[in-house]
Amino acid sequence: MVRLLKWLSYLVVAGAVAVVAGSFLLPVSVTVTRSVEIAAPPEKVFALVGDLRRFHEFSPWADIDPLTQYVFEGPDSGVGQKMSWASPNRNVGTGSQTVTAYQPPSHVGIDLVFGQESTAVAAWDLAPTDSGTRVTWSFHTSLDGIVARWFGLMFDRWIGADYENGLERLKLVAEKQI
Repeated sequence: MVRLLKWLSYLVVAGAVAVVAGSFLLPVSVTVTRSVEIAAPPEKVFALVGDLRRFHEFSPWADIDPLTQYVFEGPDSGVGQKMSWASPNRNVGTGSQTVTAYQPPSHVGIDLVFGQESTAVAAWDLAPTDSGTRVTWSFHTSLDGIVARWFGLMFDRWIGADYENGLERLKLVAEKQI
């Protein structure tokens, strides 16, 4: 019995060492990117993604808690426009988005703050195409610490699905406005 416990303790220590050592081989940041083609000109699409007051129209998280509270600060558009949200639903939570880059009709950069947990950067990039606009939505965050680096392996699956949903919703809204 003592021999078994000793073997198990060695196994636990070896596992812990593998997890810690393995984390140093993992990326220190993660980027998730999704794109969609929208049959609308860049100016029409930019009017949606460049105005945080319109984000709930295509947000993939809007239906999770329709009672989410939104507060808007700063200018009506452009750098400094800020949207904060609060929801008791843990899948929505609290946080804010602040526009940090604004180049109509091609690029919007956004700083994200999720409660007191973490920060990230998002961007909307629009490029004209023969049939409308190629819209790319990206998310980037640093992975500080062992646990975050391991969770980083799942970000594409977690956030990617939401971004795909949001882009499809954006497509419906933008194409309806034509």
